[in-house]
Parts: sequence; C-alpha cells; structure tokens
Amino acid sequence: MPQNEHIELFQKRYGFRMDYQERQRKKKAREHKLQSKMAQKLTGIKGKIFAKKRYSEKVQLKRTIKAHEEKKTRQKDEGKTPEGALPAYLLDRESTSQAKLLSSMVKQKRKEKAGKWDVPLPKVRAQSEAEVFRVLKTGKSGRKGWKRLVTKVCFVGEGFTRKPPKYERFVRPMALRFKKAHVTHPELKATFCLPIVGVKKNPSSPMYTSLGVITKGTIIEVNVSELGLVTQGGKVVWGKYAQVTNNPENDGCINAILLV
Repeated sequence: MPQNEHIELFQKRYGFRMDYQERQRKKKAREHKLQSKMAQKLTGIKGKIFAKKRYSEKVQLKRTIKAHEEKKTRQKDEGKTPEGALPAYLLDRESTSQAKLLSSMVKQKRKEKAGKWDVPLPKVRAQSEAEVFRVLKTGKSGRKGWKRLVTKVCFVGEGFTRKPPKYERFVRPMALRFKKAHVTHPELKATFCLPIVGVKKNPSSPMYTSLGVITKGTIIEVNVSELGLVTQGGKVVWGKYAQVTNNPENDGCINAILLV
C-alpha cells in the first residue's frame, strides 16, 4: 500500500488529521523531556552554558507572571474625594482602583538613587595596558619580561611597603605616588587640597582599581572632615567621592570634582 493511501486510511479510521500545527503542538509538549535529558547529560562548559540559559528563561517567566499578578492588585485610591456627606455605611469603605503595586513614592526613590550617582564625566577614553604599563626587563641577561612599571599616577596606602624585588610584579615609582588632590565643591564653587583616602573605581579596568592607578574619570575617595560637612542626623562626614577631571600624569597634580 502506498504511503499516502495508508495515511488517508489512518485518518478515516481515527477521524482526525495530523496537520503541521498539531505536530508542532505535540513537539512543544515533549520539549520539557528533551531539556531534562540534556540537563542531566551535558557536562563541563556546555552544561554550564545550558544551565545559565535555562536559568535566564525561568527568571523571565517568573517576571512575566509577577507582572500579570501586579496588574490585578487592588490598591487604595487617594484621588478624588466625593462631595457632600457620606452615609454611615460608606464611611469605613475605601475606594480602590486597578493599579500596579509600584507606588509613586518608590518610583521617586528610584529616580533619586539614579540621580545620586551622576558624574561630571560620564564617558572617558579607556586606557590600554600598553599605555599604563611598561615592560621591565629583569634577569642577568635581561631576557625576562614579567615585571611591569606603572607609568600613570597612582595612590598607595599610608603603611605601604614594597614587596621584595624577586616577587614584585607591578612597580609603582615613588615620583608618581600622590597623596593629595585638588577637589572642587560644585555648590560652594571653591577648591580644597584634600588628602586621598583610596581609589574607589577606575573605569578602564578593575586591575587599575586594585593597583590604585588614577587616570581621567577615576572615582577617588577623599577626606572632607576639614570642610565641616554634616549629615541630616548631625554626624560629621569624613569621606566623600570625587571624580578626576584631568590627566594627572601630564599636569603633575590631581584635579577632581566632588560628587555631592
């Protein structure tokens, strides 16, 4: 019996058609079995990639479900107040409206938090390792090149001591170590020479941050105790962040703007 006749006979006997949509529906219904099998079978890096993908899919699904639930949340409506006297049985009743759970207060807080970290220089040119480091040749014949000499301005802590030359990979010259910065207060329009407490973030690389390398756009922490700034609770503010606005290695000093 030819194949097409066999299919027609099958369809007549069982009274349904196995069309494309039906096959796709059944394939989708069996997908979870295939995914489960793959999750058990895959190992190593492929297993990690597959697990990460599945995790992101599940998170997205949960967010979608939560968003649908939030739409149906009933919230107190503090909009219109009805004119005239209310009957006794309506006094305790609150008027409600269909709204999302996120209130305007939460949104306002988010806006404030986003605006809090606005920096004077949002975009700066990334510094490559070839610019920041210079290869330092070592060994009897000068063949070894595992050491690096820092060519940019850097900050090291108060009690910093160098490692023995045999173990020191990154050499920070004394001439390029800075302890103070010229910080400008944007509201007071005045500049103060303040001691540096530490390097918070260098946008070019986390390695530069750990080494204390200061380039244009770096966020540094400065000691502002002498400015006499106080919090709302009346406590003295000791440390505040500032962003470097110049190229210290060219100017010979660090100029920064205080992040208020």
